[in-house]
Amino acid sequence: MCPLRIVVDRLEDWRPYYPSEDLITADDFLAQDRQHRITDDQDRTTHVINLCSEFDYLGTGYYVSLLAQARGQRVLPAVETLNALGRKALVDLQLDDMAPLLGDLARQGSLPGDQLTLRVLFGECREPGLARLARRLFERLPCPLLEARLVRRHGIWQLSRLRPLHLRDLAPGEQDLFATALNRHSRKVWRSPKARRRYRFDLAILVDPQEALPPSNRGALKAFIRAGRKLGIDVSLITRKDAGRLAEFDGLFIRETTALDHHTYRMARLAEHEGLVVIDAPRDILRCTNKVFLHALLRARGVPAPSGILLKRGDRRPLAERIAGLGFPLVLKIPDGAFSRGIVKVESTEQLEREASRLFATSALLLLQEWLPTEYDWRIGVLDGQVLFASRYYMARGHWQIYDHSGGRVKSGGFTTHNPAEVPAAVIKAALKATRLIGDGLYGVDLKQSGDRVVVIEVNDNPNVDAGVEDAVLGRALYERIMAVFLTRMEERVRQAS
Repeated sequence: MCPLRIVVDRLEDWRPYYPSEDLITADDFLAQDRQHRITDDQDRTTHVINLCSEFDYLGTGYYVSLLAQARGQRVLPAVETLNALGRKALVDLQLDDMAPLLGDLARQGSLPGDQLTLRVLFGECREPGLARLARRLFERLPCPLLEARLVRRHGIWQLSRLRPLHLRDLAPGEQDLFATALNRHSRKVWRSPKARRRYRFDLAILVDPQEALPPSNRGALKAFIRAGRKLGIDVSLITRKDAGRLAEFDGLFIRETTALDHHTYRMARLAEHEGLVVIDAPRDILRCTNKVFLHALLRARGVPAPSGILLKRGDRRPLAERIAGLGFPLVLKIPDGAFSRGIVKVESTEQLEREASRLFATSALLLLQEWLPTEYDWRIGVLDGQVLFASRYYMARGHWQIYDHSGGRVKSGGFTTHNPAEVPAAVIKAALKATRLIGDGLYGVDLKQSGDRVVVIEVNDNPNVDAGVEDAVLGRALYERIMAVFLTRMEERVRQAS
């Protein structure tokens, strides 16, 4: 049987239970850290049950799980579970499909009143009618001791809070259940290969749970996780607060809108420095987020793009002289706008002077381009130099852009997704030519097609991959293709290192 370590804050916390040779304090466990590489097979097969109380980021309990994983030991709860429990938005994502079960329990009368507190001990609870719920919570967020609070709002039961429970907070009746559940858990679950599947690599997906227009919706994030694990990659969602943990992973996949003066760029650089496979790479963010850079790059390399000029703050030449050869209406852009923000359509010299004066407050250069009215923009997804998907994004109703920010709520147009083989060859050719100038990452190339003319509007380093939109043609294969690129590159890193 595999060695077991039960880690507690103090030995006194274990007083209600039978003495155990497996017991160790957090201080003693942390003091066992070694200076040399772990090669002892016993270290790798040791199972650690972390019953500490300080699970907050960089607390004692957090470090117990962190160092156990670093030593190659199997620990419960894992660091990924603690990070998820520390952020309600990530808990909601993990438990997104609990509504049907809660509905069943409510119909059976297992959820009395309008609120309920449930204590889950290794997936077990004292209420027989809630056993399925306790087991489900433990399977999704494996933590030895959990306390869940459920409330009924407008007739619908919801999980309002889920937090780790402290060992010393257990009531006498709960202590008996805890001891029984721990005994069953240590004899059964740890020995089950299905319960602890081994993964070859670890991939972090950077998200912002509060972002209004994220690059991937919840369905897509779940699909990435499933696709990665299918290929032997353990996928974890992280946020900007986890920057200090990047060295734990083999790859970083940024699914948060990127910018240069932003934590996404800083984390990409840090991850690259640590030797991780990174998409979006810092170079991609640098090259794609600035429209001025792209304008100059595409023009210098002969990639078809809208006619335009750069306006410089402080240029004393008359505006009419500077825009000679361009006719109104025109489109004025700040260098790093996203989702149609920072882009203004101007109809006259007077309006251009007014809008330029306003936007020069944030940038020394502005991009002024011809206006090309179309019913939709093409978005060609490219990864590793290969076309991944092809979508049409239609303009918002009554507006000239895909996103309409003029009202109190952002509105967007519809979409259609197409087999790349059915897309006009000129569109695919221009998209691939543009991305070759950037690199071999994941890009979304926006193009306009008017008759025989095809122009590249911009290359996005952080393109949307949403369930129900970009995956409409490939389905699950879209996510598997992206994860396969991570796998290939991580395997190559291992070969290079050896």
